[in-house]
Formats: sequence, structure tokens, C-alpha cells
Amino acid sequence: MVNTDDFIKRLEIILDYYGVNASAFADKIGVQRSSLSHLLSGRNKPSLDFILKILDVYPEIDLYWILNGKGSFPKTNSKPTELESTTHFSPTPAAPTPKTTADEDLFSESIPEDKKSAPITNREENQDIYFDDTIEKIVFFYKDGTFKSFNPNTKK
Repeated sequence: MVNTDDFIKRLEIILDYYGVNASAFADKIGVQRSSLSHLLSGRNKPSLDFILKILDVYPEIDLYWILNGKGSFPKTNSKPTELESTTHFSPTPAAPTPKTTADEDLFSESIPEDKKSAPITNREENQDIYFDDTIEKIVFFYKDGTFKSFNPNTKK
């Protein structure tokens, strides 16, 4: 049997991954918006027809992953390892990670040459900062392998 709360978390991961809201997702898979809303609120449980519609439109979603969290998302062509089958979310990287040079560490920011000589000032001093510091997204990762993301710039 499918754990509805965990299924909702995986469905939210899918919505976030594709960057769509619930209404657009419902339209794309061909279900009523209210059906998806009731499912996300926990009022209704997912039907087999609903799951099959998701898999039809998004073939990269693994059936076993969406049903019980085993496997990977997006789907890989290889058989999942034992470690992957126990994780809730293990995406494959979209692009290779760029290699760093010996002088550079993983946490250093790329600062344009014309900005390197000027000091970065504290916000409380009401002075300019050279970086675009607008928060785009906040992601909370939980020990159980799930996560939630918040977009502070979107209105609810």
C-alpha cells in the first residue's frame, strides 16, 4: 500500500523538479485541478489512473520511486543499487561538475576583476554591496532524504 504522506512529498519533488505549479501539472497530465489539490492536501489517495497519467506524460519518473520511494528520480537506465533503492531522492547530475584549479576551493565565489579591490561592506552600514543578493530559493533537506523548497519571491 502507498503511504499517502510520502507520495505527496514525492509529488512535490516532481513539481519542483519541473518548475510547475499544481494547476499546470494537473492540466498537463489531464486531470482536474481539484483532484490534484485534494491529493496534495491529503484528502484523497492517488488512484492507479492518476499514477499512470503521470508516467505517460513524464516517462523519466520511475514507477517504483513514485509509489514507494525506492529507485531514483529521474529514472536511470541501469538497475538501482541497494543504496539508491533506500534513498528517497537521488537525481543524476544534469551536467558534469566543473573541475577546480589548485588555487580555487569549492566555496570561493567568482568576483569580477574590477570589484576585487573594493571591500565588501556590511548591510547595517547602508553601503553598497557588489553582489546580487536577492534570494531565489531556500531548500530544506531532511534526514529522511526528503526536502522542501520555498520561493520567497512568489506570492501565495
